[in-house]
Formats: sequence, C-alpha cells, structure tokens
Amino acid sequence: MTENRASTASPVARTIDLLGDRVAMAILRDAFVDHVRRFSDWLDRTGAPPAILTSRLNALVDAGLMRRSPRSGGYDRNDYLLTDLGLATWELLVSIWTWQREWSAAGLLQPELVHAPCGHRGPPELVCRPCGRMVKARDVRVELDPAALVATGKGWRRSSRSTPPLSRADLQFTEVMEAIGDRWSALVTGLALSGVRRFGEFRSILEISPTTLADRLARLSEARMITRGEGDREYSMTPRGRALFPIFAFQLAWSQRAHPDVPPEQLGPCLYHDACGNQFAPALHCRGCDATLERTSVHFEA
Repeated sequence: MTENRASTASPVARTIDLLGDRVAMAILRDAFVDHVRRFSDWLDRTGAPPAILTSRLNALVDAGLMRRSPRSGGYDRNDYLLTDLGLATWELLVSIWTWQREWSAAGLLQPELVHAPCGHRGPPELVCRPCGRMVKARDVRVELDPAALVATGKGWRRSSRSTPPLSRADLQFTEVMEAIGDRWSALVTGLALSGVRRFGEFRSILEISPTTLADRLARLSEARMITRGEGDREYSMTPRGRALFPIFAFQLAWSQRAHPDVPPEQLGPCLYHDACGNQFAPALHCRGCDATLERTSVHFEA
C-alpha cells in the first residue's frame, strides 16, 4: 500500500484496504490476544515475508492504529503499540473470530473468548447499542449513496489472493477474506447483505465491469457465501454469508470513528435499525449475562 494511493482513496476504501488484509489483521490479532509488539515476534509467528510485514506495520502506523515506541539497542529498535484508534478495532476482530469459529474449518484452532465478569465462554451476539435489541442483517435498512459506492470501488485494489500465506492456520483468515479482502468483493458482499440479488442491479449500482462482477460472484459462490437462484442471474446470501453482517457493521462503524469529519452519507452505506429507527450503532452482548461487552472485560484463552 503506497501513501499516495491510500491518501486519495475514499474513507471506506481505505478501511477495506487496511482491515481487509490478512497480514494486517494477523498483526492486530496478535497485538490484542498475545500482546505482541516486536517486529521479530510477528516475523516468527506469522511467517510473512519481512518486506510485506514492514509494509503492513507502516500502513497501520500511517493510518493511526499503531505507534512506534523506540527501544535501546538490539535488532528490534521499535515496539509497535496500539493507539486508541487501533484498540477500537477490537469488536471487528471479535466478529471475525466469531465467524471463523462458527463457519470455517479452522474454527477449532481459535482461542476461546471469555467474558471475565460472568465467566461465559463463546461467541457474543450483535445488538443495537441505542435500544439493546439483538440484530440480524434483515433487521437493518441500508441507505446507499451510489456516488460514494462507485468512488469506493474505483482505483487501486489489492486482491486477497495475492497476499502470501501465513504460517499459522489460525491467522490465515482465508475464507473470510473472500468477502472482505478487496474492494469489489466487499462491496458486492455488502450489497448482497442489503438485499441486492440480480446481476444487473449489482452492475448498475457499482458501475462495475461484467467480467469483474462475474469473478467476484464466482469467488463468493465458491466460498459458499452466496448461491445462485433459479432466476436469470439472481443470487442470494447463504446462512454462512449472512453471518458476515457483524463484520461489515463494525467495519462501517470503525470507518466513521476513523474519519469523524466526513459526513456519514459520504462514507458509503448508512445502516438504520428498523425496530428503533436509529442509525444502527453495533455492539456486542454477552450470551451469558446479557451485558454489553467492553474491550477491557473480555480476553482470549487458548
């Protein structure tokens, strides 16, 4: 990711480029779960090539998610520490963990999420922060700014398939990256979650080439996120695909936090909770005690 390309991209595009990269997510995951802070430790744990690891750490620093803390002597001259903006990705990481735990073959390799106050172990549930009700994708209305969506998809994109494999199976994120690993995949998945079904409608909204759209739909179908219906080029989300909704909700929420000066309608899709009428602000509730989870109230155990 080069600075000039990142700086000219829309806020949502920058979010997808940064938080839709498996190496960047592996860095954040290790920083949260195991408090990793040194380049050499990430090199050993992820197996990522040094140049790519350096690039992703630089991108996280440039985007304000991490900061360098100088150390004296040694091979690692800096510690990399999460900033407040970096810490704010914790709900997104938990949502990705939840999806992998429930829908991927590597789910059993995931550590256990524990809510410390009540001791409950396991995935939380997505709720609307203003009203506290449990929320599924079908409970949320999506308002789209077509110009913002087209701007998000245009320009430079990194394919998730070009990212080298990581050494640890629980850091691969391979399956979920089919849906969030590049801009077009993320936009197609987001529109499918909002109820868009026909090939022509995807094309019209995104102004995407038929070849690119067919490729992304084929990849999502191969990953069993969507299925093709009996109608003429009509697609619908599978339960596996609909389970991605919390990931997209927290990506949008984080993008709004990272770009507070940008009006919400210019960031891309705006989500509204039909039951309470408020703009949807996602939160996570413990299934054991029904409390809203906070970053400091949860931890992972092997």
